[in-house]
Amino acid sequence: MIWQFDIIILILMVVAAIISLRVKDLLGATMVFGIYSFLICLLWAEMGAVDVAFTEAAVGAGVSTVIMTATVFSTTRRSRD
Repeated sequence: MIWQFDIIILILMVVAAIISLRVKDLLGATMVFGIYSFLICLLWAEMGAVDVAFTEAAVGAGVSTVIMTATVFSTTRRSRD
């Protein structure tokens, strides 16, 4: 394992988590959550758990992001703020 790569991914994961919590736009938060899932996928792959990384990429970064995006587009906004 390359520990510098692990540190960079962990820092990016923390940044993505904070951004996804702070963003007020639901679509933006969904996209940042997809980036967070992809970073977790990279971390699993780097640690040697390729099967877990593949599952995280398919379910976490793929299907979940698509379902959350479809949900955001199917809802309506009640207020104009």
